[in-house]
Amino acid sequence: MIEDGKIFIGASRNPDDSINKPEYLDLKFGNRHGLVTGATGTGKTVTLQVLAEGFSRAGVPVFAADIKGDLSGIAAKGEAKDFLTKRAEQIGFTDYEFDQFPVIFWDLFGEKGHRVRTTVAEMGPLLLARLMDASEPQEGVINIAFKIADQAGLPLLDLKDFTSLLNYMGENATELSSQYGLISKASVGSIQRALLVLEQQGAEHFFGEPALKISDIMRTSNNGYGQISVLAADKLMMNPRLYATFLLWLLSELFEELPEVGDPEKPKLVFFFDEAHLLFNDAPKVLTERVEQVVRLIRSKGVGVYFVTQNPLDVPETVLAQLGNRAQHALRAYSPREQKAVKTAADTFRPNPAFDCATVITNLGTGEALVSTLEAKGAPSIVERTLIRPPSGRVGPLTDAERQQVMDRSPVLGVYDDDVDRESAFEILAARAKKAADADAAKRAQEDAAQHQPESTTSGWSLPGFGGSNDDNQGRGQSRGRASGYQRETVVEAAMKSVARTVATQVGRALVRGILGSLKR
Repeated sequence: MIEDGKIFIGASRNPDDSINKPEYLDLKFGNRHGLVTGATGTGKTVTLQVLAEGFSRAGVPVFAADIKGDLSGIAAKGEAKDFLTKRAEQIGFTDYEFDQFPVIFWDLFGEKGHRVRTTVAEMGPLLLARLMDASEPQEGVINIAFKIADQAGLPLLDLKDFTSLLNYMGENATELSSQYGLISKASVGSIQRALLVLEQQGAEHFFGEPALKISDIMRTSNNGYGQISVLAADKLMMNPRLYATFLLWLLSELFEELPEVGDPEKPKLVFFFDEAHLLFNDAPKVLTERVEQVVRLIRSKGVGVYFVTQNPLDVPETVLAQLGNRAQHALRAYSPREQKAVKTAADTFRPNPAFDCATVITNLGTGEALVSTLEAKGAPSIVERTLIRPPSGRVGPLTDAERQQVMDRSPVLGVYDDDVDRESAFEILAARAKKAADADAAKRAQEDAAQHQPESTTSGWSLPGFGGSNDDNQGRGQSRGRASGYQRETVVEAAMKSVARTVATQVGRALVRGILGSLKR
């Protein structure tokens, strides 16, 4: 039942429950995206595993989040169990074999996988504002901060870099506002408090270096299988906004870095976005529009995006329209919203005259789904009631010891496990502040020395502006009056000089930000 150039999903059956025909996902349409939906316990994770195994076997790298830990078993060879062999016999899967797949485990916290990070600069202002749930004025200040950093050559690598830049902006808000627009100290303070909350939620683990290289999630193993990158997301899910923002950042990085390839014979990478509703919950309209744009355009980069969620209503219609390959598991219809979801799911399929989709969706068994994939010329196939094939890898999680063994032979072992803290905005701004403070101290010392020098004899009177003791004293008073503001002026002047130097030495080398505001490498 396994065919070249296709992924075997399962076997459809007739209204009398007899087996109809095998159902496949054609690899050349794998980059046309997909959707896997269904209530809890209906078999979505197994369907995800079957698709991931099929893509990997075809030499396509896969990236997937592991919400419950169950997907980790894909790294181990499957074991004969009654429900697996029974399903194989039921659908006539005579060449069913167990197998294990090459896996790289990743974890933002470095506990169940290799550390995965990005820099604040690469995240970009739009996604960072989303992560902090920033208001419109706060988002404006964040955009100004990135503009200042780009122009002044201040690398924003981690949260302390961004905090230092915000401190600088708050101290020099008046001067900077005249150049970049209003910078409210209240907004700066609110952003700083939001950063503190992010740190307490563990976001500092996400920002820093070495940043993840896209090439490391697009590997193939020695036997030609596509590497499956599994992100440990059980702890990450405690901060759903960080989880959604991280996956969206990764999607935007793929979009910005990969070249156009049109419609390849098979995808360059397949990306599974589990718990996809978290991406769109309370998302501002501009972000939803950008996601729609990325999903629509990333297909030509050879990347397939598969959203996995409980309810098809979790995905906006504009994004839903881009998803060509679909597996709909059972839905419950106890509330008006659930009934609407059933109708929405049924209406998105190409009808099958043999049954009513809306009725069947509520009666599907575990491991059974309505399946429709793209076929000749990219048209959706008639929906079929399908028994999903059993996976070849283990169904269930690895033990901690087994996970560690996989990590010990990982191709990225030692690459991302240790932090690197090079000179960045924090150190640069601290050095500028120290230089300004030293200059201020030197000027004060010079003024104090001048005050203790013997005064020249004068006639005791003078006209304003013509010298004399009165003018000297007045000048010294003005100098002392300006001293308190000298440090601020020096820091601003240093920043502006740095901007001038940056512009002068980087002619034609502009910092370019992509569709989601992330920095192009």
